[in-house]
Amino acid sequence: MNPKPPPYVLEPLPAYREYPAAEMVERARNFRSDLARRRTVRDFDSRAVPREVIEQCLLAAGTAPSGANQQPWFFSVITDAAHKRRVRDAAEAEERSFYRERAPQEWLDALAPLGTDSNKPFLEEAPVLIAIFAQKYGVRADGERFSHYYVPESVGIASGFLIAALHHAGLATLTHTPNPMGFLNKLCGRPNAEKPTILLVVGYPKAGCQVPVHGGMKKPLAEISCWLEPD
Repeated sequence: MNPKPPPYVLEPLPAYREYPAAEMVERARNFRSDLARRRTVRDFDSRAVPREVIEQCLLAAGTAPSGANQQPWFFSVITDAAHKRRVRDAAEAEERSFYRERAPQEWLDALAPLGTDSNKPFLEEAPVLIAIFAQKYGVRADGERFSHYYVPESVGIASGFLIAALHHAGLATLTHTPNPMGFLNKLCGRPNAEKPTILLVVGYPKAGCQVPVHGGMKKPLAEISCWLEPD
């Protein structure tokens, strides 16, 4: 018989800060401007990234909200050259099949402005790869499974936190999603019940790195939001 969970205990909100309205606007504007500098990069310098930087960014990702605070995510960090080579080989095999056989023309047309294809040298050139896994369930100390809830939403939020944290630290990223990604379970030693969602490529941009103009074209506020007017 499982012991009862601990009672829900309220505690003072520990670290909330309220700012004057003018400062709030300034902080929001500055944060938006900083994130607007972020661009997806495909040409990475091979320079190593300090391990503590990655670890602190992972801890930042781990602060993301999740269904029932179950934190249904796992991050496998890959820096070894041999491991990265195996990841690249497996990813390119899937990508070749995708581009040649499975991708609908509409999707290929959408990718065309980005200039992507099945060749993924950045998987070896970048110093860090982070495989992000979604955990369908958890396991208690006695081996009993329990369901996780809102898994895609929770992992998506944590992934966004991670990308923002890495950008804030001065690193560039690429959200790579070879389809399917089941090979990552084997290469990272993760159970089949965990679903790989993103292979995040992390590092410094290579000198002279260029990015597609298309990638910087973001929708204006009026196209991504509205305010509901009073009845």
